[in-house]
Amino acid sequence: MKVRLSYFLLILGFGVFYACSDDSISSGPTPYQLEIPGALKLNFPPPVIPADNPLTEEGVALGRKLFFDPILSADGTQACANCHSPSSGFTDNRQFSPGIDGIVGNRNSMPLFNAAWNFGERFFWDGRSRGLEEQALEPVTNPIEMHNTWVNAMSSLQAHPDYPELFNQAFGTSIIDSSLVTKAIAQFERTLISGNSKFDRYLLDEINLSPAEFRGLNVFMAEEGGDCFHCHGNPANPLWTDNDFHNNGLDSFFTDKGLENVTGNPFDRGKFKTPSLRNLVFTAPYMHDGRFATIDEVLEHYSTGVKVTTTTDPLMQFSFQGGVQMTPEEKSDLKAFLLTLTDSSFITNPAFQAP
Repeated sequence: MKVRLSYFLLILGFGVFYACSDDSISSGPTPYQLEIPGALKLNFPPPVIPADNPLTEEGVALGRKLFFDPILSADGTQACANCHSPSSGFTDNRQFSPGIDGIVGNRNSMPLFNAAWNFGERFFWDGRSRGLEEQALEPVTNPIEMHNTWVNAMSSLQAHPDYPELFNQAFGTSIIDSSLVTKAIAQFERTLISGNSKFDRYLLDEINLSPAEFRGLNVFMAEEGGDCFHCHGNPANPLWTDNDFHNNGLDSFFTDKGLENVTGNPFDRGKFKTPSLRNLVFTAPYMHDGRFATIDEVLEHYSTGVKVTTTTDPLMQFSFQGGVQMTPEEKSDLKAFLLTLTDSSFITNPAFQAP
């Protein structure tokens, strides 16, 4: 009898051991498989994912919930999505976005997509944040945005009936801090990939461009045409931005010094981050201060409105004459090409909507 009992306890012990082992194996977060459209794979490096914040199913889901939840703002009325709406290419179509107190700033809300390929790792128009995680810190405490403190934000999350367990599933702890909040939001933002435009399908030999669109591509690539490629790349760069900072001749005098405010270097005066040309049809108004309401106004600026200063980008070699002086036909064709960079599936992707 004792032998049988010992044997039974031994088997039970092994059962408990293996059950615990199985639980420990399955209890960790599940790696997230990032879906990268075909055009973004053509001779292009993989996205940049920090080693200390790998993408997981649980982390991305948590970040998505936080992105759309106004719980991070001081009065519980404003979420990240208020200024970065999916239907607007993750911007908000206003020149300046109001915060919870109705106060507006002096910068236009930047669109959010393909941020996983920001190899320069500088975010905001003036590059003041290094990495998506750091970028997500500031809006919560900014007095003209969510106007909260991280102590209050974490207290609200900690008292929430769902968030402690969601953080435990994503990061292995139910103790919430600002680092984990911003890591989760950054994970979700890295999944916001736009790569299914007409031009992307053209690169994959799935469709053809119209004659006007093809002429517009040639205008885009010609120095004595639109001269756009220096800052916005070419068909081998499907991001359509160099993620760098340039003074593109908007002003003769600077009330907003841009990158100089961050570096202290006067040679950076009036330099702002190059935005992507993808999804322009959704992301108006344009420029760091939203001064241009239409694509036509932007093209007219580069054609005839460029101002020359000591820091105007030397790549803008026709700035001395006010711009590239495009003909009406060239501007029309260039606009036709730019519209081929529209990815309508991006703004309707179910994975990018409020949970």
